[in-house]
Formats: sequence, C-alpha cells, structure tokens
Amino acid sequence: MDGRVLPVLLGPTGHPPKTYRIPVPDAAGGPAGVLVYRREPRGHTRLGIPKGWKYTYDPEGRASDRLKWPWSKPDKPAATDG
Repeated sequence: MDGRVLPVLLGPTGHPPKTYRIPVPDAAGGPAGVLVYRREPRGHTRLGIPKGWKYTYDPEGRASDRLKWPWSKPDKPAATDG
C-alpha cells in the first residue's frame, strides 16, 4: 500500500467490514492481483469487549466469508491428482 489513509465505511452494527480486498494492477500489463486484509481485534477489555480493530494481511486470501449455517453444504475439498 502506498501509505494513504482511507475512510472506513461502517456497517449497520457500527463495525468495519471483516475483509478488505485491494486490487493491485500488474506493472507488466497482466491481470491485476488482489491483496486481502482481514479484521482482527486490537485487544480486549476485562469484560471481553474489543478495544478496537486492526487489519492484517492474509497471504492465502481465502475466497469466501459466507455464513456457515448448520444446513449449508460443506465446502468442496481441493482436487488432488492421484
């Protein structure tokens, strides 16, 4: 990132988004890459309430943040050659 500070839009509950996806153009003109940052609590009070949030880089960049309901289908395992 280039050091700019961007405003954070809050959701209806007052929390920032769980993930940020930042498109990064390729210098050689190829397809753009995507950097993924995940929200984590900065710390907790004695009552367990988060003191604030920070974003950490997620090198794996998981594809989905969808809700995991008990009746949802499980994620498909990665295909392996064998």
